[in-house]
Amino acid sequence: MHREPPHTVTLASRRGFDGKHLRLRVDDVRLPSGRESVREVLEHPGSVAIVAVTDDGCVVMMRQFHHCIDRTLLGLPAGTREPGEPAIETARRELLEETGYEAAHLSPLLGYYSSPGITNERMELFLATGCRPVGDVANEDESIVLERVPIAEIASLVEPGAAWVEDGKTMIGLLQLLRLAGDPPRLPIE
Repeated sequence: MHREPPHTVTLASRRGFDGKHLRLRVDDVRLPSGRESVREVLEHPGSVAIVAVTDDGCVVMMRQFHHCIDRTLLGLPAGTREPGEPAIETARRELLEETGYEAAHLSPLLGYYSSPGITNERMELFLATGCRPVGDVANEDESIVLERVPIAEIASLVEPGAAWVEDGKTMIGLLQLLRLAGDPPRLPIE
C-alpha cells in the first residue's frame, strides 16, 4: 500500500505566453507547508516517438540538429500531436514526414511524462515493424540525416558512458526495444 504525498493547492492561474505548440501557465500555489509560491508550467499538446524497425533488422534513426541545445543528436523520429489527432495517427504521420518510411505494423510501447517538474507533455512511444522507405523526408526545413542502425548495435548506443544517445525518448525507446528483442535480438517483434 502506498501513501500519497501532500499536494499543492492552486490559488490562481494566469497566462505567461501562448505560442504555436507551447503555452506557459503561471500558477500561484499554496505548498503543503502553508507557504505560497509560484509554479511555471509549460502546457504541451502531447507527442510521440517511434522505434522504427525494418525487416532486415535495422532501426531507422536520425541525426538531427536541435536549436534549443545548439547540437546534433542521434534520435528516434518524433513529433507533436495535432489537436484531436490520435497518438497512433501522429506516429504514422511523423514517421513518414521525418524519415520517408511507412510501417506495416504500429503498436503502442508505453507512455510517460517527459519532464513533469516543468511540463505536462506526455509522450507516447510506438513500435513500428516492417518499415520500408516510400518517399523522401517530407519537410525540407528539418535538419535530418537518416541512419539505419542494426539492432545488434543498439546496446552499444545506450551503454553508460557511450555518449551516443543523449536524448531521453531515444534512450527509453531503444531500451524498450532491447527488452522486447531479447538476447540475441530477433525479428519480427510484434
